[in-house]
Amino acid sequence: MQQAQKTQKVNLDNSKIKMAIRAGIPLSITTYTLPREMSEYMEEVLAAFLSELGQEHMETYLKYCLNELVTNAKKANTKRIYFKEKNLDLFNDADYEKGMQSFKEDTLNNIRYYLGLQKSGGLYVKLILQMRNNKIKIEVRNNAELTFREYKRMHDKVSRAQQYTSVDQAMTQIVDLSEGAGLGIIIMILMLEKIGLTEENFQILSENGETITRIILPINEKTQRALNTASHEFVKIIEEIPQFPESITKINRLINDSNSKMSEIAMAISSDVSLTADLLRLVNSVTFALASPCRSIADAVKLVGIRGIKNMLLSVGSIKQLDNIGGKSQKTLWVHAYRVAFYAYNLARNFCASDKEIIDDSYICGLLHDMGKLVFATAHPDFIDSIKDICRQRNISTDIFEKLLAGVNHSEVGALIAEKWNFPDIIITVIRHHHEPDMAPPASKKLTSLVYLADMISHYETHEVDYYQFDLDVLKLFGIGSETQLQKISGKLSSAFKVD
Repeated sequence: MQQAQKTQKVNLDNSKIKMAIRAGIPLSITTYTLPREMSEYMEEVLAAFLSELGQEHMETYLKYCLNELVTNAKKANTKRIYFKEKNLDLFNDADYEKGMQSFKEDTLNNIRYYLGLQKSGGLYVKLILQMRNNKIKIEVRNNAELTFREYKRMHDKVSRAQQYTSVDQAMTQIVDLSEGAGLGIIIMILMLEKIGLTEENFQILSENGETITRIILPINEKTQRALNTASHEFVKIIEEIPQFPESITKINRLINDSNSKMSEIAMAISSDVSLTADLLRLVNSVTFALASPCRSIADAVKLVGIRGIKNMLLSVGSIKQLDNIGGKSQKTLWVHAYRVAFYAYNLARNFCASDKEIIDDSYICGLLHDMGKLVFATAHPDFIDSIKDICRQRNISTDIFEKLLAGVNHSEVGALIAEKWNFPDIIITVIRHHHEPDMAPPASKKLTSLVYLADMISHYETHEVDYYQFDLDVLKLFGIGSETQLQKISGKLSSAFKVD
């Protein structure tokens, strides 16, 4: 979805929109000339984005704002090209005055020529949409920094908008239309006011060679209340989930006892034939790439250590608890879980070779990162229907509950389950923040970032996300500086992964 420059009709990919909202990652559309088809496509993406969030009431107003911002960004790019063609300095007051006298007429009469120069010069207009922390961000960027004069003029218009109570009043009183952007910005601010926002929700800034205009929208209170109520009802499902298997709980108590010997731990595990088989199968899987097969629990404990064994026990127990209903959707989720676990473990061995705790914890955190989704998949249909009935009784749209079922809040639900099962804090934290590693506490940020990267690579391979949607800070943390480098890492991981 990053670039769609051709003038033919661009098809809307709703799956990518849903994925971006669920994961809190940005959606980006880039254009160089902003043809009519591109403007229409941007409007369609915005409408679908708002609809997925239940914010359709904002659509009309935000479409106007979007058109205003992208048109202004395109004009700003055209102005740069025009001044360069005329050998005028945009940042010089005298040259600016001279250039603006003929800018509008010259460019309108020969717009194709100047748009062609914009494209060849790499001057873009970029729309970014993102939903995160209950806030919607709509951002328009163009790679031409504002001059001080332009910056001041735009802020003057934003301030002037406060003087008006209606669009009609603004149109009758404004006479300065020399550059076209003045009235449009004022109307845009008035549009935002109609959906309960102020000029504080609108930002203009220049940084790193770009001009950025940004609208920050909180989800309206009604929708937020409905989401909270529906989430509360769904959390009741957690109470229906049984406690963690007692056999594994007992062994974990033994492991946590500093006086326990390795031989005692191995004996306790070996006394459970089924658990022993599951554990040895996991230890001998392709994930851990042992030089020779491990044939006893005693050897397994020596090979992977106490922390490793504990996490493997949690993995086996979680699989047993959650894998109680078949079905295609659940199988797909488990394959993804195993893939992310494999990727996380192998990324940890390569990027965190000196940190044994991260290596030990990486597999289980990768395996259980989407535990909330697995609960949604395994919940009994009758139980889901009963919660939908409760939502209807409380006038909560069933569409909102469907969004929860689709996994919008799955990170929090998964973390709550891990808390119920008394998992270590590090695992709970990674499950809760695997889509937003920057929100994780400092002590767990690296492991959370690692699982985020493993998850994103998995989705990247299935074309659900694009390279630009990866968190730049995470890529930088692991020294990944290009898509070519990411593709190389992805290719190695994908070719090595096998599903049992």
